[in-house]
Amino acid sequence: MSTSITQALRQSIFHPSEIMNMLYFKLGGEKKIFPRNNTLECTPEMIRCYELLNLTSRSFAAVIQALDPELRPSICIFYLVLRALDTVEDDMSIKHGIKLPLLRTFDQKLDTTGWTFDGNADTEKDKVLMLEFDMVIAEFKNLKPKYKTVIQDICKRMGNGMADFAEKQDVDTKKEYALYCHYVAGLVGHGLSRLFSASKLESPTVAKELERANSMGLFLQKTNIIRDYKEDLDEGRTWYPKEVWIKYSPTLAALGEPDARGKAKDCLNELVVDALTHIPDVFAYMAELENQTVFNFCAIPQVMAIATLSLCYDNGAVFEGVVKIRKGLAVSLMLEATSMDSVYAIFDRFCLQIESRVRTTDPHYTAACEALATVRQLLAKARKDGVYTSPVQPNAANMPLRLALMFGAGLVAYNLASN
Repeated sequence: MSTSITQALRQSIFHPSEIMNMLYFKLGGEKKIFPRNNTLECTPEMIRCYELLNLTSRSFAAVIQALDPELRPSICIFYLVLRALDTVEDDMSIKHGIKLPLLRTFDQKLDTTGWTFDGNADTEKDKVLMLEFDMVIAEFKNLKPKYKTVIQDICKRMGNGMADFAEKQDVDTKKEYALYCHYVAGLVGHGLSRLFSASKLESPTVAKELERANSMGLFLQKTNIIRDYKEDLDEGRTWYPKEVWIKYSPTLAALGEPDARGKAKDCLNELVVDALTHIPDVFAYMAELENQTVFNFCAIPQVMAIATLSLCYDNGAVFEGVVKIRKGLAVSLMLEATSMDSVYAIFDRFCLQIESRVRTTDPHYTAACEALATVRQLLAKARKDGVYTSPVQPNAANMPLRLALMFGAGLVAYNLASN
């Protein structure tokens, strides 16, 4: 048994439903939500683009390749273009004299047949994408004009925004924090919304909901920034806004010191509460989607984000290394998040978890309560409107059975993990 499977089983030893979901996922459940992408009619360049997609992001690769065939190629190319931009921005070995002009003119590279880039450090995990970017350009040129226009426009705006912040090298205010997240993630929401509507799989209204689309991106990006404190700091990136962390520590790095854990958690909680304020827009945006493949594509990252925020809230381990949700939980969320009803239920569960850990001594106790109360009101309205019907907690009458299953599944997982 592989080390990763053994570790996943051990992590879920007291979560029997996760073990059962991982087994179901492995034995065929994966294909139901992520049907295999048929590439028989694809060009060799497009096939390579899908391979590059798998190399750069296993999670996004699955949801992208499960999209409707009308959208699949354009979303794949859109992702790879923006991933390439991100690969330039994140590589701290690239000198500013090269990085900044490249970011600001990256959209023009999409018109340059055969262009590639070999200036990334050998340690850059997505260097292969840059070395073979000519494949992406070739397939970009094959897209319908309505898709190319969107991709190139978002690429231009994002590249310039990234360059602005690369020159600054840090984020001072909460306003700048929101602006940076807009450039690197909110614009992704804008672009995806326009692509969804251009495909006619979603209504023209979706392309016009730019504020909500921006919030979809900000919810994900802020979650990543919160979670990646240690990794970003180690690599020379600082995305926590100074306006927030300066209230708790003389330097951002000092938050990672063991004796600063209390203040660090207060800082962390302020940022988590800020991210929670995007949930109303997330609900409103998701409720407008009609195509099932588009819904799954949008829902899965959002439910992963709320699960991650719940894990991060008031958790000092964030300052020691990257915290990640259990693989079994991730699989369970992917299987569950296929309807608005289930999205409501997932957010309900994790918001309740956060609510249970809100400390009255936290300086942002009131703000946390208000953000969670807003979510609670929206969920109550969804209940009243009949669009949220799933139970939040397991039925108490089934608890003896669940305890028996937990014990049995725990023994199975322990035995498997020990072999």
